[in-house]
Amino acid sequence: MSKIVEVQDLVKYYGSGENLVKAVDHTSLCIESGKFTAIVGRSGSGKSTLLHMIGGLDRPDSGRVLIDGKDIFGLKSDRLAQFRRKKIGFVFQDFNLIPSLNVWENIILPMGLDGRKVPVEEVEEKMEYLGLLGKRKAMPAMLSGGQKQRVAIARALVMNPAIICADEPTGNLDSQSELEVVDLMKKCVRDYGQTLVMITHDEGIAQMADCVILIEDGKVVSQS
Repeated sequence: MSKIVEVQDLVKYYGSGENLVKAVDHTSLCIESGKFTAIVGRSGSGKSTLLHMIGGLDRPDSGRVLIDGKDIFGLKSDRLAQFRRKKIGFVFQDFNLIPSLNVWENIILPMGLDGRKVPVEEVEEKMEYLGLLGKRKAMPAMLSGGQKQRVAIARALVMNPAIICADEPTGNLDSQSELEVVDLMKKCVRDYGQTLVMITHDEGIAQMADCVILIEDGKVVSQS
């Protein structure tokens, strides 16, 4: 199996002196293509900072992140934004839906930002896959937490990214919706040939992953 992400000696510190926080501290790891990798660790261990740098949302102080062999932080900001839109999908704990847009408009938003023509049939196929076709005109306020997260997953999927980065995607869901969302994301990885990197504090979800990376104090302490 080939590696799709390679993190090399990554460093991200915040503050200085007594207030110095070593969020990511000389961390290296590899993530295999087509797998579900869970990143676990206590609150404040650096999981989210690491994921945001893997996804190109945050720049490191030093070190490299290679995606498909490309050093993403060697790109200028506008090129990095383009690369991110094409290669990486994001799913967040708080859904990040735009309240004034309906389900359809939220899902196709990344395509508009990228100047792409919307492939209506392809988007509808993914909406059907996620059980959202009947909700296309619904506003986010009319949806349950599980439905909102399905919309967020659909929005990540429509760009056909190689990697989906999910930051505690079940953190605001009840236990039933939580399992449904994780099952769906695992199914997406399998059916669409994508790589899923998920932060979770939930031991049960971590056990569903193909690979588990444990982070403590900004460092990888185990990968299994």
